[in-house]
Amino acid sequence: DVAAKRYAKIVTRFPPEPNGYLHIGHAKSICLNFGIAREHDGQCNLRFDDTNPAKEETEYVDSITADVQWLIAGWAGHCLGFKPKGATAARVTSNGRPDYYLAPVAPGANSEPFSASSYFDQLYDYAVTLIQGGAAYVCDLSPEDTDKYRGAPDRPGKDSPWRNRTVAENLDLFARMKSLGAGAGGLGSTGIPPKKGNPPPQGNGAIRLLTTGGKARRSGPWWRRA
Repeated sequence: DVAAKRYAKIVTRFPPEPNGYLHIGHAKSICLNFGIAREHDGQCNLRFDDTNPAKEETEYVDSITADVQWLIAGWAGHCLGFKPKGATAARVTSNGRPDYYLAPVAPGANSEPFSASSYFDQLYDYAVTLIQGGAAYVCDLSPEDTDKYRGAPDRPGKDSPWRNRTVAENLDLFARMKSLGAGAGGLGSTGIPPKKGNPPPQGNGAIRLLTTGGKARRSGPWWRRA
């Protein structure tokens, strides 16, 4: 693809979770992703995976940002991609399909690192599309019961009792997940069912309702990735 110039620009990303300080394993990933961007005259976006607010702190965001800029200074600093401060993705059409895009900018006073939580409105729309197509459902299983239903190498999994909810019921519950906010409880996660015959039959969690009273650093109070 590179030799054929299939893509106008090579873009990579370094996506740390802001729940601690960087370690040597992060340094390896930074060098790999920024190295690829540098080799191909491309760009590497710093994008925080800030979707678990119970474990995240702004202190870690600031520390990681400073450490990344220190490590790439002098050899790949020109490849670093931020986004305009406060900006969110805009609706676009890509390959004839609706999508979202947030253009990168160079680091500066009016820019900031990308963050996964900035895309949660878009992820919500994608989840609604999955529900409408019967490919996702709202599940009320507790974390403990989810583990039991998932199965293991020595025991088969089981279908979630909530898997056969109607599309209308799922859409209503999912909308309530968004509007009721943290502490609402009982609305569970959006489960994406696997193909028929493939374990685990209860599906994979995609978005989970916050019930601990926590608040995402950027996205508001109600959800996190499963």
